[in-house]
Amino acid sequence: MKVIENALSDRGSKYAVAGGPVSSSDEARAFVKELCRRKKFAKATHNTWAVLLPDGPLKNDDGESGAGIVILRMLEREGLEGHIVVVTRWFGGVKLGGDRFRRVQDAVRVYLDDLGASG
Repeated sequence: MKVIENALSDRGSKYAVAGGPVSSSDEARAFVKELCRRKKFAKATHNTWAVLLPDGPLKNDDGESGAGIVILRMLEREGLEGHIVVVTRWFGGVKLGGDRFRRVQDAVRVYLDDLGASG
């Protein structure tokens, strides 16, 4: 499990991004559950995630409507299968509107760039 805790911030909202290899929907859910064992992540406003699996894509918006599909589309463009990416947001008091999708994209990009640099 790779976790980048301070990926970015915008108007008080703070973002982290995490990911790792998974090969099934059960493993994906277990990954998120394991991440949320960290108190900081359990208290987050949203833990949105997506993964491309052999039996089809899987995503969860966790209340951040539309965020899962943003992550999924980026994974598809990268051709990254069997690797979950979780974008975590702690709400900072200011609604970001459509910018929230850009921040999700930015967080995924931070993760993918880091993955590429270390892989």
